[in-house]
Amino acid sequence: MDRIDRAIIACLQYDGRMPYTQIAAELNISEGTVRRRVKQLTDDGVLQVVAVVEPKVLGWNAAGMIGVTVQAGQIDDVARQIAQFPEVSYLFMASGEFDLLVEVFCRDQEHFVSFLNQRLQQVHGVERTQTFMILKMYKLSYRWGEAEPPTAHAPAA
Repeated sequence: MDRIDRAIIACLQYDGRMPYTQIAAELNISEGTVRRRVKQLTDDGVLQVVAVVEPKVLGWNAAGMIGVTVQAGQIDDVARQIAQFPEVSYLFMASGEFDLLVEVFCRDQEHFVSFLNQRLQQVHGVERTQTFMILKMYKLSYRWGEAEPPTAHAPAA
């Protein structure tokens, strides 16, 4: 990835539907270059353009982060099982008190309790969980890395 790829990604992080012609104009490159690079980044698994929706608008009103302690040597197996649950939006291995941290969105508190007790805690290898309910979300963003919007007509690399 070079500077142009990173600039294209930055544009798409601010507006995933930004026309290639606009990206090209902002970066002072051709539309064909943008189209070709976006296709290559997508084919290589570097870039995925998706819609991000406020969960509450879709009726998912119970959200939480769950710390999971896993039996020794079971992290990958447990993570694979947890990743299959549709309620799980984010899952990662962490250092510190918990082996895995799981972000969960459920319809309501009853759904959350059912997910926690009947699904997550029943995964073979899960030793214990600790739940942190999300009371208020101040920021939901998937912009990182080169997420600053490019300046108009940046010089091509």
